[in-house]
Amino acid sequence: QVQLVESGGGLVQAGGSLRLSCAASGRTFSPYDMGWHRQVPGKEREFVARISWSGGSTYYADSVKGRFTISRDNANNTVDLLMNSLNPEDTANYYCAARQSVYSLPYWGQGTQVTVSS
Repeated sequence: QVQLVESGGGLVQAGGSLRLSCAASGRTFSPYDMGWHRQVPGKEREFVARISWSGGSTYYADSVKGRFTISRDNANNTVDLLMNSLNPEDTANYYCAARQSVYSLPYWGQGTQVTVSS
């Protein structure tokens, strides 16, 4: 299995930037797709971004496309999410996820809180 630990969350002013990091350990040799989801209390968890094992394919939610950038460094087993032009609507608990196939349930990190003040 894979263990995921997020970091980098915090309080940031609207219009600012923040970089989230996800450190993976365990069976990281497996070809996991990696991604980020976010969740606001009382709401469903929302897809934010996903990156393929090779890093060659990325996908973004319409709400963050053009503002967020996902990247990965397989040598160091990390996945980052660079968030630019943040607004209060981006406030959420952000979770790192890993999935080996579309038929597999994802592994989840514990989450890191991002709060954007207006």
